[in-house]
Amino acid sequence: MAQTPVLRVHAADLLDRQTLIALRQRSSLMGVSLVFHAWAIIGSAMALFYFFPNPLTFVLAVMIVGARQLGLAILMHDAAHNALSPHRKFNEILSDFFCAYPLLARTDAYRRYHLQHHMRTQQEDDPDLVLSAPFPITRKSFVRKMIRDLTGQTAYQQRKAQFVSAWGDKDLSPQERGVYFWQRLGPAMVANLIIFVGCTVVFHWSFYLMFWLLPFFTYHMAITRIRNIAEHALVPDNDDPFRNARTTKAGFLARIFLAPYWVNYHVEHHLLMYVPCWQLPATQKALEWRGFSARMETAPGYLSVLRKACARRDDEDKPGDLVHNARRRVAGNFTEGFTSNAS
Repeated sequence: MAQTPVLRVHAADLLDRQTLIALRQRSSLMGVSLVFHAWAIIGSAMALFYFFPNPLTFVLAVMIVGARQLGLAILMHDAAHNALSPHRKFNEILSDFFCAYPLLARTDAYRRYHLQHHMRTQQEDDPDLVLSAPFPITRKSFVRKMIRDLTGQTAYQQRKAQFVSAWGDKDLSPQERGVYFWQRLGPAMVANLIIFVGCTVVFHWSFYLMFWLLPFFTYHMAITRIRNIAEHALVPDNDDPFRNARTTKAGFLARIFLAPYWVNYHVEHHLLMYVPCWQLPATQKALEWRGFSARMETAPGYLSVLRKACARRDDEDKPGDLVHNARRRVAGNFTEGFTSNAS
C-alpha cells in the first residue's frame, strides 16, 4: 500500500514559540492600511490618466489597476486565513466589502475552497491542481493563453460560468432564483455600482469601464495566470512541503505590476499559512536563520519560471487538447471561490 505523503510541517518544528507568536501577530490597523493603500493606488492610477490623458498613461493605468485588483484578491486571501484582522467579524467585513465584493467574490466561499488546496497541495484532489498540472507547455501555447487573457476571453468564460451558477437551477421559481442570485452576487453587484458611481462623481462614468472592468477582464487575468504558474507549476517534489510550492524573488517593478503585497513568498505562506502577508519577509528571514532556506524551492524571478514552464518544444504544440468546461473555468481562480459545490 502506498504511503500517504506528509504535506504539513508542524510550526513548532520550524521556529521557536516566541518567534511564531511574533510572526502570527495580526493587526487591524495594518489590514486597514493595506486595503486603503490598494484603493489609493487604484484612484491614483485613474487620476494619472484624468490629468494626463495619452496612450501611455492609459496603458499604465490599466496595468496598475489590474495589479491592485490582484492586490485586493491577495488581501481577501489573507482574510480567508483570518489574517487581515485579529477580530473575526471585522476581518470578514473588511475583506468582503473592500476586497471580495468588488471582484465579484466572497470571502467565505473562497475560504472553503482555498483551505482544501492547503490541505492537499499538489495532490490529485487539490482543487488548484488544474493550474499547475498542464506544465510544461510550449511557448505557442503560452502565447495563446496570454492572448485569451489580455483580450478578455478568459474573464468572459469565468464570469459567464459564475453568473450561470448564481442564477440557480431550472426547477427554482423566479422568486427563488432572485433570492439565490442575490445571496451569491447581490452584494458584488452593489459594490460595483458604488465603484461606478464613485468613478462618475470623481472622474467620468467611462472610467468604470476603462479602469475597472477593462483591467479586471484583461491585465488582471494575465498576471493572475503568471502568479499561478510561479507558485506551483513544475515544482520539484509534490509531496515535500518545502518544495511543492515556490517562492519567487520580485524586484521593485515586479511588485508594482505583478506581485503586490508579498504574494511571491509562497513557500513561507504554505509552511505557516496563518502568518499575515506583511509578515512573510520576516518569516523568510526566520526560516533562513534556522537553516531551512536550502530546502525551500526558490526562483530568481518570474521570467526564469516562465522559461521553465514554456520549455516544451513548439513542434509538440497541440492546441485544444486541454479543454475546461464552464464550471472548471471558475475553479482555481484566485479571485473566485464560486465552484459548483460552493454555497
